[in-house]
Amino acid sequence: MKIGFIGTGIMGRPMALNLIKAGHELLTWGRRFDTVEPLLVAGAMGKGTPAEVAASAEICFTVVSGTSDVEQVILGERGLVHGVKPGSVIVDMSTIAPSATRRIAAQLEVRGVDMLDAPVSGGQAGATQGTLSIMAGGKTEVFERVKPLFEIMGKNIVHVGDHGAGQVVKACNQIVVSLTLQGVAEAILLARKNGVDPTKMREALLDGYAGSKILEVHGLRMMNADYKPGFKVKLHHKDLGIVLDNASENHVPLPGTAIVAQQIEALMEAGDAELDSAAIMLALERLAG
Repeated sequence: MKIGFIGTGIMGRPMALNLIKAGHELLTWGRRFDTVEPLLVAGAMGKGTPAEVAASAEICFTVVSGTSDVEQVILGERGLVHGVKPGSVIVDMSTIAPSATRRIAAQLEVRGVDMLDAPVSGGQAGATQGTLSIMAGGKTEVFERVKPLFEIMGKNIVHVGDHGAGQVVKACNQIVVSLTLQGVAEAILLARKNGVDPTKMREALLDGYAGSKILEVHGLRMMNADYKPGFKVKLHHKDLGIVLDNASENHVPLPGTAIVAQQIEALMEAGDAELDSAAIMLALERLAG
């Protein structure tokens, strides 16, 4: 299949490489040559604009940073919309506002183009290993058409509803992830302050109800002060902004999420935007002196 792929960052690049390894013909574009070079070396074909990518592809994927980036890549002056053919599909795997997804999907539908919003969870490791969780919103028949490609990039693939539903579920994901990160960091800090080895504390908790992937992976990162980015603080900051904006629009109180958002904001102000979001441990350590 001829696939367009735009977005070659920490997440997008390994996702695209997995599609190439599976034997698909990939067409790509990026603002900077160095970001797309690994895909070109792997056999992808570079194009001059997103519109040129869409003109040659059956299905186009986007994995970019935020709402404005998605709108520019899809609907902008040289965006996918200016090259995409009726009957094609655009799949946005970024994390953006559900309302923006619905608006973009409506504009594409007028042109006879289908859209799925399919944000992911699993971090860089999941993207590399092809084990991402993918939560997709859009028409059922379009989801079934794209599902074989999703299965190359992920393992837990769920069609969660109509346009925008994928983004809503991703917002729910970020609530659970954020609060769990906060809980793990607080537990480590409390153990240390009481003279208890946090390594032993983590070991004791892993197989009980407190056990989680975040305790397993990010708990170890926190104890080792290893904040090499898998999912950056600045992206976590952006995602929590989407969550809280949506909660405000729908009059949903999220007090726990709001507290974690303050911790992430403190990291941003301290210049830690490029660190992994496990660096929430740093924010707590600073509070604790």
